[in-house]
Amino acid sequence: MKHIVLGAGGAISRTLVKELLSDNQKIKLASRNSKVIEGIESVKTDLLNFNDVNNVIEEFSTVYLVAGLTYSAKVWNDQWPKIMRNVAEACSAKNSRLIFFDNVYAYGKVNGIMTEDTPINPSSKKGEVRAKLIEYLNGEIKKKNITALVARAADFYGPYTEGVSLISISVIDKLLKGKKAQWFCNAKAKHSFTNTGDCGKALYLLSKNESNFNQVWHMPTANPAKTGEELISIAAEKLNAKPGYTELKKMMFKMIGVFNPLIKELTEMLYQYEDDYIFDSSKFEKKFNFTPVPYEQGIEEAIKSMKGA
Repeated sequence: MKHIVLGAGGAISRTLVKELLSDNQKIKLASRNSKVIEGIESVKTDLLNFNDVNNVIEEFSTVYLVAGLTYSAKVWNDQWPKIMRNVAEACSAKNSRLIFFDNVYAYGKVNGIMTEDTPINPSSKKGEVRAKLIEYLNGEIKKKNITALVARAADFYGPYTEGVSLISISVIDKLLKGKKAQWFCNAKAKHSFTNTGDCGKALYLLSKNESNFNQVWHMPTANPAKTGEELISIAAEKLNAKPGYTELKKMMFKMIGVFNPLIKELTEMLYQYEDDYIFDSSKFEKKFNFTPVPYEQGIEEAIKSMKGA
């Protein structure tokens, strides 16, 4: 069986490919760039083009949809439904299994612990898009048009997350430059983060058995969750830096967002940082006897990755 990675080149695809290579699996990478990793079959693919997607997916393969789009609700609303439909239809035609790598945006603001049974109840525009994708995919599964599973993760940290993780951008990078770390809204609230290395291992484990499909799995995530303040202290200790930090409040995001599109897009997601944000992965951990990377180790991995080690 061949493993086909759609949206290759990002943090999750890189850790997944590492796991696949370690077990001598056949791999094909599909991305907007024709070359992603030297020595591995790579195909330039536009996921918005059905013919491209259909051509890159081979019969009886395992397909991983791990693509990342520009962080814009408008782009997501325009492009994600097309991508999901293209991939699902191609997988159906080729009798291939789909693993969709998802985030928690569709849950919306949750009072309590997030589990696989948490209702879909988005409280943001980007969350509404993710909810539509899940609704569509579940419909295809129920109609038996496709064999698929949803692999859902909390916010990322760990290897290859420079430029995409709050811990890497606002904590590690700031401390490396001798500046104060930054945190969103409330540094005393607990916040779960999923290690990218654990995601790569988990995705490959899930792919190995048909019984793991047609359901939702939370990616292994260290528990208990730590506060932003605790995570900053861990990073500071690893870097021999002072654990000082600044809290960036919602009002500041709203003001800066008038001039900065990315900050504007982040503003609607700040509900995740105002109160405890706790993600439970006990279903996966029990099934696979898996222990997630502790935060101390994960932050050390992120630091090494950022330093190019």
